[in-house]
Amino acid sequence: MALTGRAALLAALGTLPVGIWEPSWTGILAVNAPLALACACDYALATPVRRLGLTRSGDTSARLGEAADVTLTITNPSKRPLRAHLRDAWPPSSWLPGTEVAASRHRLTVPAGERRRVTTRLRPTRRGDRKADKITIRSYGPLGLFARQGSHKVPWTVRVLPPFTSRKHLPSKLARLRELDGRTSMLTRGEGTEFDSLREYIPGDDTRSIDWRATARQTTVAVRTWRPERDRHILLVLDTGRTSAGRVGDAPRLDSSMDAALLLAALASRAGDRVDFLAYDRRIRALVQGRTAGDVLPSLVNAMATLEPELIETDARGLTAAALRTAPRRALIVLLTSLDAAPVEEVLLPVLPRLTQRHTVLVASVSDPHIAHMANSRGSTDAVYEAAAAAQAQTDRHRTAEQLRRQGVTVVDASPENLAPALADAYLALKAAGRL
Repeated sequence: MALTGRAALLAALGTLPVGIWEPSWTGILAVNAPLALACACDYALATPVRRLGLTRSGDTSARLGEAADVTLTITNPSKRPLRAHLRDAWPPSSWLPGTEVAASRHRLTVPAGERRRVTTRLRPTRRGDRKADKITIRSYGPLGLFARQGSHKVPWTVRVLPPFTSRKHLPSKLARLRELDGRTSMLTRGEGTEFDSLREYIPGDDTRSIDWRATARQTTVAVRTWRPERDRHILLVLDTGRTSAGRVGDAPRLDSSMDAALLLAALASRAGDRVDFLAYDRRIRALVQGRTAGDVLPSLVNAMATLEPELIETDARGLTAAALRTAPRRALIVLLTSLDAAPVEEVLLPVLPRLTQRHTVLVASVSDPHIAHMANSRGSTDAVYEAAAAAQAQTDRHRTAEQLRRQGVTVVDASPENLAPALADAYLALKAAGRL
C-alpha cells in the first residue's frame, strides 16, 4: 500500500488552520479522522494488484543500436476499473542513459473485465541477453488518496546481437569475388585454380590457357576457364582472453574482431566455402559447426551475442588443440587475436607450427589508431615522450608481425574501421592465389 501526495497535501492543509485557531489533539483528530476514513475507503475500492493477469509479447532479439519493442498485456478480471501507474523494470543497459525513467513507466486505465496493452521500447547499449525484471503496479482508488502496490514477475529475454556495421563493405567484396569467379564480362579468363569449363578463344586471352585437345576436336580454338576453389573449410577462431578486453576507441577489441569475422563469414559462405566458428580462452566459449550457407551468418551472430572478454590469459595450447579438433582436414584458420609482443612470442609462436604444418593460417588483429596519432605528436615535452613510446610500440608490433610471417602466417593488422575490409581482401587474395 502507498499514501499518495494528494492525501498528504489534504492532511497538511487541514492541520494548518487547526494549528492557528485551535491547537489541540481534538482539532487534529477532527480533521484527520475523516481523511483517514476516506483513505480507507479509497484503498478498499482500488483494484487488487495481485489478481491482475500479465503476459508479454514482442521482439526477442535486436541488433545493437536498434530498438526492441516489448508489449505487456494487462488483464483486469475484477469488477472495478483499474487506475494505475506501472513500472516495467529492465537492466540499466537496456536504454540510453537518461531515458530509462520515461521509457519504463506507463499510466493506464483498464475497465472491469477488459485488457489493455502497453509497449516498452528498449534501446540496448550493450550486447548480450537483457532479461526483464519485476513489473511494479500501483493501483489507485477513485479519490486518488491511497493505492495498492504489488509486483509481478513476467519473464522475457531480448538478445542484443552484434551490429555488423561492416555489412556495408559486402557488395564491393562480392563484386571482387565475381571477378575472381570469372562471371563478369571480362576479356581475360577468370582467376582461380579449379577447372570450370571451356569456351571459345577471345583475343587477349592467355595462350597458356588454350586446350589443344579440345581445339583439335572442333573448328574453333578452345580455352579453359578457371574459378576459385569452392567448398573449402574456413575456421574462424576468436580469442576471448584478456587482450580482447582492451578498448580501442569506444568499444573493446573483441567487438571489432567480431565485426570482421561476420563480414568474412558472409563473404566465404557466398563463395561456396564452409564456415565454422570457435571462441576460446581457456575453454570453448562458443562453437558453430556444420551450418548451411544460409544459416551460418544467423548462427554466428547468435553465438557472438553473449560473448564477453575474459580477464584471463588465453591458453594457446588448448586453443590449438581445439582448432585442430574442429578442423581435422586442411583449412584456412583465421585467428582473431592481439599482436602484443608478450602473448605472441611467449605463448602463440611455440605452438604455431602445429597449425601451419597442416593448415593455412591468417592472423588478424585490431590496431589502435591513437598510437599512430601519438607517434606524430610534437610541440611539447610530454608530446615527445608520447611519440617515443608510440614509436616503440609500433616497432614491437611490426617485429611480432614479421615473426609470424616468417612462420608462413598471413598477418592483417588494421584499425577497427579497416579491419573487416582488410581481412576480406586478404581472404580474396588467398583464394585468387589458390592457397586455400
